[in-house]
Amino acid sequence: MRIPLNEFEQIIEEGILKRGLSYYKKGFVTGFVELSNGEYEASVSGSEEYTVRLEVINDEIVQHNCDCPYDFGPVCKHVVASIFHLKQDELNLNEQNTPLVKKMKKKSVTQQLNGLLSKVSHKDLKTFIQGQGKMDEQFRNLFLSNFAHLNESQSKEFYQEQIQSVVNSATDEHGIIGWHEMTYLEQGIDPIIAIAEKHFENKNYENAIFIFTALMEVMTETLQFCDDSSGVIGGIIDSSYETLSSISLEKTSGDIRSDLFDYCISAFEMKYYDGWDWHLGVLHIANNLVANEKEADIIIKCLDTVNGEYEKESAQSFKLEIITKYKDKEAVQKFIDKHISNSSIRNSEIEKAIKNNEFEKAIKLCKDGINCDEQDKPGLAKKWYDWLLEIALNQNDTVKIIEYARYRLINSFGATQDYYAILKQNVGPNKWKDFLEEIIKEVTPKGGWKYDGLIRKIYINEKWLDRLFLLLKQNTSLENIENNEKYLSKDYSVELIQLYSERLVKYVDRYMGRNHYQTACRYLRRMKKLGGKEEVNKLIKHFREAYPKRKALLDELNRV
Repeated sequence: MRIPLNEFEQIIEEGILKRGLSYYKKGFVTGFVELSNGEYEASVSGSEEYTVRLEVINDEIVQHNCDCPYDFGPVCKHVVASIFHLKQDELNLNEQNTPLVKKMKKKSVTQQLNGLLSKVSHKDLKTFIQGQGKMDEQFRNLFLSNFAHLNESQSKEFYQEQIQSVVNSATDEHGIIGWHEMTYLEQGIDPIIAIAEKHFENKNYENAIFIFTALMEVMTETLQFCDDSSGVIGGIIDSSYETLSSISLEKTSGDIRSDLFDYCISAFEMKYYDGWDWHLGVLHIANNLVANEKEADIIIKCLDTVNGEYEKESAQSFKLEIITKYKDKEAVQKFIDKHISNSSIRNSEIEKAIKNNEFEKAIKLCKDGINCDEQDKPGLAKKWYDWLLEIALNQNDTVKIIEYARYRLINSFGATQDYYAILKQNVGPNKWKDFLEEIIKEVTPKGGWKYDGLIRKIYINEKWLDRLFLLLKQNTSLENIENNEKYLSKDYSVELIQLYSERLVKYVDRYMGRNHYQTACRYLRRMKKLGGKEEVNKLIKHFREAYPKRKALLDELNRV
């Protein structure tokens, strides 16, 4: 969210604006510094201390960040407090400033650092870094991470030590990396990632592989004891995996190709990433590097060890891809026949058969799939019905089109087509009404709750509004009234107002809390739009008299 400084009070939500101003006035903004031209950093106190960063270009905040956990909107109160600090003179918030005193512009942090660095000797600077590195573990890790590429003994183990050192520094006494510590972890890891990306850009693939494999291994272990709700570690792993995958597609030397292939096989066999998507993913990277059938067989052997229903199906589909490339047609067909219960393989075979106009084969595959999956995987079985409908449409078989589209209209989970439109086009106008009445009779619940979504859809599509209103009356709820309002408001506005009124009396009596009161008042406003102003006023009067001690309710009623 970009924030023009001269309009920030109009743009930011009022509640957050007030809390931010309160924080500023209480002096919670400390250590406000200009890092460089237009870049600011501040510490904002509260229940804890948070760091805010602002980037300003042409009197507009183009970037803002706070390390607090607030996620209910684009701007938190700590950012707002920092903005008030930045604008304090223009808004006359600082009473100590007077027109008689000319305020001197403070040098930015960058200016101060550059000034000192131009004066400090190399010896003194070296002594300071050595001393600080001994005393401050975080400083030491940041320094080693930033300049790791200058170390002559680069290896995966070297970078693993550097990465692990950063992780250890961010870990608390309980062995956990909390949400707040993730900021330091990210700061320590970012320089290492930057080095790896530089190696990749310069086609120095050996060192890039060292770093990215080290990152993947250490970060995967770290996921077990950290709060990664911000997605920092997951992002590092995904990025590392994607880059390794990119390297596998590049033309590299024989040694680099074989080393990366061997690493992927070893990582899979040693189960470095077991339980995560990239456990199977490293075999996909290896597959990009396969040079001969012998190496393909190594991957196939790994895939045969995969357990777990979902992982096994993915492994089988992957294995079929490899077999198709390196084995003869007989071996491929034998594998397909053996694993046809795999939904991906079955789906692929159905697609292939339809493309080749082998409709009988496709129909058999679909019906076998229904028999295989209808009991334990009903959602998947509906996919095979969709294919049967697709085949019937291809063959222009009206009887089958109606049969399958009718089934899918009634069992509409995972709908892929407009079954209603298909049926209306194929049933014919003379039979259409009777056809719909049969469906309504079939799906009408025999007892209890009678509100069926398909019946409602039929009434709406056919504009049978009298029956829609009757359905609503039989199944009245505030949500149902609202959902049907746009269809019924023209002819049934008075009745809708009455239904709203009856339900709201029960709702307010049953539920307490500002959220519920806001919901009730939202429906009162809907009643007003329907022309029920008088009924709304009666309800408001009733609520005020019935619940005089519910201050939040009275407050929300005043807003109606």
